[in-house]
Amino acid sequence: MNAHAQPHAMATAMDDGIAMGDTLMEVKNVSLRFGGVKAITDISFDVKKGEIRAIIGPNGAGKTSMLNVINGFYTPQEGTIVFRGEERRAMRPHHAVRQGIARTFQNVALFKGMTTLENIMAGRSVMMHRNILWQMLWRGPALDEEIAHREKVEEIIDFLEIEHIRRTPVGRLPYGLQKRVELGRALAMEPSLLLLDEPMAGMNLEEKEDMSRFILDVNQQRGTTIALIEHDMGVVMDLSDRVVVLDYGKKIADGTPDEVKTDQSVIDAYLGVAH
Repeated sequence: MNAHAQPHAMATAMDDGIAMGDTLMEVKNVSLRFGGVKAITDISFDVKKGEIRAIIGPNGAGKTSMLNVINGFYTPQEGTIVFRGEERRAMRPHHAVRQGIARTFQNVALFKGMTTLENIMAGRSVMMHRNILWQMLWRGPALDEEIAHREKVEEIIDFLEIEHIRRTPVGRLPYGLQKRVELGRALAMEPSLLLLDEPMAGMNLEEKEDMSRFILDVNQQRGTTIALIEHDMGVVMDLSDRVVVLDYGKKIADGTPDEVKTDQSVIDAYLGVAH
């Protein structure tokens, strides 16, 4: 594992009782079909606690389908996911969140009319325990809970250096900042596993550099394990501890960045060599 994967003492990821470097999640022989179309075929790999694990491959390789299986959007026809020692085939997305899996999306999925602060607060909703009546009254235990969650959100805003846009509706923000707000909303769920679906998509060089820095900080300073999909190979090789490569829904390589980039099957897949 690369040196950058050692988390800082201020780690805030969910305490799952799993030691650093041990298996946090395992994908076991997962296959997914849509009618007669095979999106994923017999894929297995694991994610170690504390690492940044990249999932890469050409367009149509099955990467996003794989993330959708992990966080419960899709149910595979074969295979299972083992997360924090619990094996399952099917899970609803809100159950995945409660177990400690958070997700960002390739296309920004924010409430455009709401402010940065409100969007990140929305990420805390799954952790709020007072019933709707208390929340409507906004007093007593509900007020105390709201204040506690607000403090967590303000910490995330400071961490991501977005204090200056905390009251700005996100629909007015440039794309790079919207992606950072979406990252903040995912962090508000305090995940032990953070899934990032093309976090650099559509960004210019400066925005990519900023996002890369924050991804590393999330991993190092907050102790969050990360699995990411990314097309920018420079970013993947710089950030990742290990890389799994998919092509046409099948795993063709798995190893360190150095091992993967010299693998002939990976080179052929990216050059479009006929199968």
